[in-house]
Amino acid sequence: MTSSITGSDATGAASEREDVARRLLDSSETLSYDPAQEVDWETPLDTDHHGASPEWSTLYGTAYWSEMSPEQQRELTRQEAACVASTGIWFEMILQQMVLRDFYAKDPADPAFQWALTEIADECRHSIMFGRGAAKLRAPAYRPPRPVIELGRAFKTLAFGEAAYAAILVAEEVLDVMQRDWMRDERVAPFVRTINNIHVVEESRHMKFARQETKERLRGVGPIRRQLQSVVVAAASYFIVTSMVNKKVYENAGLDVDRAVREAKANQHYKSLVRSSCAGLMEFLDSAGLLTKPAMWFYKRANLI
Repeated sequence: MTSSITGSDATGAASEREDVARRLLDSSETLSYDPAQEVDWETPLDTDHHGASPEWSTLYGTAYWSEMSPEQQRELTRQEAACVASTGIWFEMILQQMVLRDFYAKDPADPAFQWALTEIADECRHSIMFGRGAAKLRAPAYRPPRPVIELGRAFKTLAFGEAAYAAILVAEEVLDVMQRDWMRDERVAPFVRTINNIHVVEESRHMKFARQETKERLRGVGPIRRQLQSVVVAAASYFIVTSMVNKKVYENAGLDVDRAVREAKANQHYKSLVRSSCAGLMEFLDSAGLLTKPAMWFYKRANLI
């Protein structure tokens, strides 16, 4: 049975949504960056720096990591950071299409409509920034496996409402926590730290909007739809998180791929970091009624909980 929404509740929700969108627009006008100007693209890559905090490497804490030379460790983190950036581009393109589809033919005077276009503009700049950053890290174009790419194609076409915005939130929250560590770490290449800082600042607004939209779309939703959407979000989360690091990073870092994959899969340190990064996200999904038993299966498989 679907719960009813009174007129006053609907009015209050619309007002809250409008207020959030206005604040985000104001923040965007006050604090936004142009990566073409802010990031040092000219200085050659200094290979004495990591591409990410070593502790976030999928092999950190393993026997293989201890056997690697410092040069190999730095190269691996550079390849892994570039792979995360490439995965970010892939999902940001999905995000842009879902948001555009959601706001198609809606009122352009609505602050939420204007914020949606602002967010898409941000994501376009971020994708270009990630692409240039990966190239400067001397990495190839990493992509998710073909089946995941095709699943993403279906998801961006079919996902709607709370499922679309909650999935956006998952991708952004996981990236946010790791990048906050990277941007403060002086072992990380300065231009990578700048990229991470830009992304963290601007994505904080995107996450606030995604949370607001998720809550808004769930108002009055019945238990069957909530159950179904919780599984859609969880499945999307699984494929996003498990696609962040491609096994080709090990080959491009000059490592034994089979051994690296085997040790990475068993790396409890990395799994613990991912789980801790998702603690706030899981709390939000639980409060929204999206942390159901079927959904938990996917989150556990992805080491998100």
